[in-house]
Amino acid sequence: MDLDLTGKHALVCGGSEGIGRATALELAQLGADVTLLARREDALREVATSLPCSGDQRHDFLVADVAHTFELGQSVAALASDRPVHILINNTGGPPGGAAHAAEIGAYLDAFNKHLVANQTLLQAVLPGMRAAQWGRIVNVISTSVYEPIANLGVSNTIRGAVASWAKTLSKELGIDGITVNNVLPGYTRTQRLDQILADRSKATGKSQDEVAKGMLATVPAGRFAEAHETASMIAFLCSPAAAYVNGQSIAVDGGRMQSI
Repeated sequence: MDLDLTGKHALVCGGSEGIGRATALELAQLGADVTLLARREDALREVATSLPCSGDQRHDFLVADVAHTFELGQSVAALASDRPVHILINNTGGPPGGAAHAAEIGAYLDAFNKHLVANQTLLQAVLPGMRAAQWGRIVNVISTSVYEPIANLGVSNTIRGAVASWAKTLSKELGIDGITVNNVLPGYTRTQRLDQILADRSKATGKSQDEVAKGMLATVPAGRFAEAHETASMIAFLCSPAAAYVNGQSIAVDGGRMQSI
């Protein structure tokens, strides 16, 4: 199986922690040059220096905020002009929890901007390099709510669905250029996002976080929460030459939790 990413340049959003950090490690281990993108310079620097590096590999980081799409586009376009980006990992923390009907309009607009608009901004910045190489991988880290809405995550459910439809549309437009667009849908994974969900559900139900966690795990056949590297492994596979004919798919990494086929 050809998993070699030597000579490919990957831009990993949210690369300072969680699934983003684990993905950066997996891609670096497969030979890719990795640029991390997030808001905290100190955290990015620490991750970049910890990534495995051999031969001509070169890792770096870019401090940017996906909420500020104009500046984001300028920064990434400059990066891609200097070093074409072949792999784009769209990975951004999810919106706060709460019922869909109770969410403020601003919460929807904020989430739409940080997810779909930011993704589109990043795509347009890196696409010329992918097309010139006739090779590209775009992987969006979203949620199983694409298939089955998750209780008390109304804004997130809505925005994740929009991103999935955007990705499916792109996969049909860009496949002719050797560019694949896929989504990875993490289940309950040990990250700060899981901590946020546990806290939100505890507040909404009056149950302790331990009780909430036990209730969540009761729905997972694997009987445990995922580790970030398990999701990252699927992302890295989709970025590899071996996955060249996998396009326009939304793939769950959820321990079998979803009920749908």
